[in-house]
Amino acid sequence: MELCSLEHLKSQPIWLLLLLSLGSLSLSKCTFAFLKWVYINFLRPPKNLKKYGSWALVTGPTDGIGKGFAFQLAKKGLNLVLVGRNPDKLKDVSDSISAKFGQTQIRTVIVDFSGDLNQGVDRIRETIDGLDVGILINNVGVSYPYARFVHEVDEKLLADLIKVNVEGTTKVTQAVLPGMIKRKKGAIVNIGSGAAIVIPSDPLYAVYAATKAYIDQFSRSLYVEYKKSGIDVQCQVPLYVATKMASIRRSSFFVPSTDGYAKAGLQWIGYEPRCTPYWPHSLLWGLANSLPESIIDAWRLRFCLAIRKRGQLKDSRKKE
Repeated sequence: MELCSLEHLKSQPIWLLLLLSLGSLSLSKCTFAFLKWVYINFLRPPKNLKKYGSWALVTGPTDGIGKGFAFQLAKKGLNLVLVGRNPDKLKDVSDSISAKFGQTQIRTVIVDFSGDLNQGVDRIRETIDGLDVGILINNVGVSYPYARFVHEVDEKLLADLIKVNVEGTTKVTQAVLPGMIKRKKGAIVNIGSGAAIVIPSDPLYAVYAATKAYIDQFSRSLYVEYKKSGIDVQCQVPLYVATKMASIRRSSFFVPSTDGYAKAGLQWIGYEPRCTPYWPHSLLWGLANSLPESIIDAWRLRFCLAIRKRGQLKDSRKKE
């Protein structure tokens, strides 16, 4: 039977054999990619985060994803350095974490990332001096109040976007790196955005998307720079998460809660230099990659124009 099959194949035209070979290779590649995706998302064990160090530093920990990370890291048994601008909110988060995880040591640092950043970073350096800070979660960031064209972005918002998202992340990383280099271990997680990576453009959020593109390239370059120093650098790419910044109150299958995202985010620390930890987001990423860019651009423009219209209407009501 096998000989008959071989003889039958040999009798086929070369072009058909080539097509069959290419089809088999393509099927094998797709099968391998799917099995790898299943393993990474559902079977791969997380790293022992305590091996990086006993302390974790989180920026922007009073709301959203940063708050989720703070609670999840405390749950893993790490001590926390929480960096934010609002002392009352920092105290509330610290008290909540202490009430739930009594063994967690917590230090807070007040830094207004849109204000005197150099003084704020100096306070971070003083606070972490002598601490075994093994994990840095660069989460702090700002976006537009609502969608708008670039010429409608006022000077204050423009300055804040660049200073907080770009300069803030860069300088906090600089402050934490020397200790990690000295100890030859550490993990840096920079929170990027699907607006800069998953979709080809983000019209009416152009400056925000550009700052997150900086985070992506910054992270990848640091990943290469410090890999041999025992430091794992990663850019996590969330899509929509139920946060105040995204103006989404309720979570769903494709929109996780902040705790749900942070829990998934911890599972990926120490692995790929770029990832989207919440696995339903990877389905949307795959869908975006399969569609022509022009279709996504057109959809995104319509979507953001609608957001702009609602935002302008809300502003006009406030002025009345």
